[in-house]
Amino acid sequence: MATPPFKKNYRCVPFLQQFYEGGAFVVSSDASFIACACGDSIKIVDADTAAIRSTVEGGESEVFTALALSPNDEFLFSAGHSRQIRVWDLSTMKCVRSWKGHDGPVMGMNCHLSGGLLATAGADRKVLVWDVDGGFCTHYFTGHKGVVSSILFHPDPNKQLLFSGSEDGSVRVWDLMSKKCIATLGHESTVTSFAISEDGWTLLSAGRDKVVNVWNLRNYSCKKTVLTYEVLEAVLVIKSGSDFASCVGSSSQKRKETSVSSEIYFITVGERGVVRLWSSESAVCLFEQKSSDVSTKMDEQNMGFTAAVLLPSDRGLLCVTADQQFIFYSPVKTLGGEISLTTSKRLIGYNEEIVDMKFLGDDEQFLAVATNVEHIRVYDVASMSCSFILAGHTDIVLCLDSCVSSSGTTLIVTGSKDNNVRLWEAESKTCIGVGVGHMGAVGAVAFSKKRRDFFVSGSSDRTLKVWSFDGLSEDANKPINLKAKAIVAAHDKDINSIAVAPNDSLVCSGSQDRTACVWRLPDLVSVVVLRGHKRGIWSVEFSPVDQCVVTASGDKTIKIWAISDGSCLKTFEGHMSSVLRASFLTRGTQLVSCGADGSVMLWTVKTEERIAVYDQHEDKIWALAVGKKTEMLATGGSDAAVNLWYDSTALDKEEAFRKEEEGVLKGQELENAVSDADYAKAIQIAFDLRRPHRLFELFSELCSKNDYDNHVGKTLGALGKEDFRLLFEYLREWNTKPKLCHVAQFVLFRAFSILPPTEITEIKGIGELLEGLIPYSQRHFSRIDRLVRSSFLLDYTLTGMSVIQPETDTKISSDEPLVDTDMKTRTADVVLPNEYTDEQNETHDEPEDKALSKKRKSKKSKSSAKKKAKGVAYTEVAAVPLAV
Repeated sequence: MATPPFKKNYRCVPFLQQFYEGGAFVVSSDASFIACACGDSIKIVDADTAAIRSTVEGGESEVFTALALSPNDEFLFSAGHSRQIRVWDLSTMKCVRSWKGHDGPVMGMNCHLSGGLLATAGADRKVLVWDVDGGFCTHYFTGHKGVVSSILFHPDPNKQLLFSGSEDGSVRVWDLMSKKCIATLGHESTVTSFAISEDGWTLLSAGRDKVVNVWNLRNYSCKKTVLTYEVLEAVLVIKSGSDFASCVGSSSQKRKETSVSSEIYFITVGERGVVRLWSSESAVCLFEQKSSDVSTKMDEQNMGFTAAVLLPSDRGLLCVTADQQFIFYSPVKTLGGEISLTTSKRLIGYNEEIVDMKFLGDDEQFLAVATNVEHIRVYDVASMSCSFILAGHTDIVLCLDSCVSSSGTTLIVTGSKDNNVRLWEAESKTCIGVGVGHMGAVGAVAFSKKRRDFFVSGSSDRTLKVWSFDGLSEDANKPINLKAKAIVAAHDKDINSIAVAPNDSLVCSGSQDRTACVWRLPDLVSVVVLRGHKRGIWSVEFSPVDQCVVTASGDKTIKIWAISDGSCLKTFEGHMSSVLRASFLTRGTQLVSCGADGSVMLWTVKTEERIAVYDQHEDKIWALAVGKKTEMLATGGSDAAVNLWYDSTALDKEEAFRKEEEGVLKGQELENAVSDADYAKAIQIAFDLRRPHRLFELFSELCSKNDYDNHVGKTLGALGKEDFRLLFEYLREWNTKPKLCHVAQFVLFRAFSILPPTEITEIKGIGELLEGLIPYSQRHFSRIDRLVRSSFLLDYTLTGMSVIQPETDTKISSDEPLVDTDMKTRTADVVLPNEYTDEQNETHDEPEDKALSKKRKSKKSKSSAKKKAKGVAYTEVAAVPLAV
């Protein structure tokens, strides 16, 4: 079989990202996104895919305690421990307004239906109402004796009422018109939530005193007290016409019409982690979930549900758990007319530290992830939603593996700090077997690759165990006790990794004692010990085609070993820290590794060449999963993020070929535009092709044209903001070179003439670009200034030498030719040598005979003198235009 082509590049797609750490959150009016507090930032999360749309940075050490949205979802209000109330424009993600008003952290916020008022409840026991546009306080309410934890405007704009609840157990009703407290209602403990009926005349308040009080807003009397027998965190009124109303209505048809007319149905959630539906008139529970979907241990500090929201447009109910899960419920009517809730979606806000993961099934549709919790979360790769949870361990799960059994079912095995191993059936989401016997935390498990009827586990008790599937029944109601077929004391320290050979004949174990041992199955007889690493071994794996093993160690190296004699065949160096995982790719011809330096590396086994390095994680990468068919990668680590990696070698090749083809066509189009003198089109194409040298040539040609100013202005006027940013980058480079600066300065001048300052400031990175342009421009202008001043001195010197005549002395008669006049003027100004002048005077004074005797000599002297005079005159005439 031919070897598949090498993988040269992978593309990363963020799969799971941390977006919620508990605390404040708010859902948009159309339930399309959720704004969640996450550390010192706010994440805007897509409600369908859990993908982070954008991030609002709040600044260092800012912890957000309250969030609210305007009715049209245009603005986000936030407040935290800094007591700063900020207004964020969600279209630009910028803070448009901020102010301070409370003496302590803001614990609750609510925006009025009009969007003009914002109410805040603080730990300073105050309730304040703010004008959103002006940022000033319109109402100042005091009276609570404890921290004000909840606040709500009346949904009817005609009723100017504000409700606040405090830890002192009181509910106060404030009249916004008279700015006074008009009623004080009571609970025995902290008030956590409010809800108002559809007609606007009934208030429901829930508290940690385990009751829901129903208040008449006409006379502020308590109509009913509903005992719920659990600490409540949210109460929600079911609106008529919704799916919940139809389900509740069908289940209460036997009730009398008189009671139904004034009956209010509401939902409560709290510490028990179940959803319950109630009737206000009868004060009875109409529906209760049979089991809780909260997977954490629920105690006094770690409650079940912490909040709930009824979503608009019949999108169901959203409940938030104490372990940062967003669970979406949809109501369903059963055949018997009873109510049932189905989990339509589960988004995980925080996964803590990812310790291991594996793809499930042949189609690899699901990804099982082990984090620092007692259960396994199984995600749907397509929707990024947590499909189901495998709960059963009593301590943190450290490792897992998966396979498809001979019957076609997907099996999962997990090892935990509770010293047990568990076998799960993915389709039924149940535990079908438990293996007890290890005396330490189980840190590594591996299924058989061929027969798939056993698995091997390794523990911190330094032993290996082989577990059989004998007696296993997938239809059993209770998990069976798995039996260990073989056991061996394998290492001197903790076992970190286990791998089973493709033919199920060997198993390899890697340990903190710096060795990897190969054992023969099923009796665990030692075959060879692999020695050579200087630190503990974190990962081992068999080659799918060769008799060799790859190991990854804390000494920053990856080694390939021969099973026959235990010799080291190859060593790969390149990681800056411990290598935590390494796996074979492309039928054993390539390697992929990840480590504590947060990088993923792709290697070629034959040449030991590192092909690519990817840095998409911010911390250690503990987990690496490789798909069997597509060889898709999944990585996760201490940054609580899971990234999916897709092989993009073929796509990159096609894209490079397409870009090359487009470049050729664009290049020809560029030359055609130049030949047609269509400089605007040519320059635009040069921008598209990212050819700064050709762009400079085009601008140079434009500057040589007669109407170059119009040409350059017209060309620059057709550019967009991104093109201008590129242009300024090119100009910054051209401006540094004296040969190119003239064109750069001219184009820069025209660009600043065309663009208004407001648009210039909007160009991305314009500040840095101007910082690079200004110093060289100042240097060019200083040089030009020096040249101009030097030219004045030259003009003065030439004028003083009578090379340049004043205009009054060079009047030329119109009758004489121009050339002769110049020659006469230049010749008349010539000062002849002294020798020639003396000879001429002596000739006039001598007698005739002496004159005749010197005739030949004088002629010679005259001719030579004339030559000298002509030479001087011609030299000066020729020097004038050069000087000018």
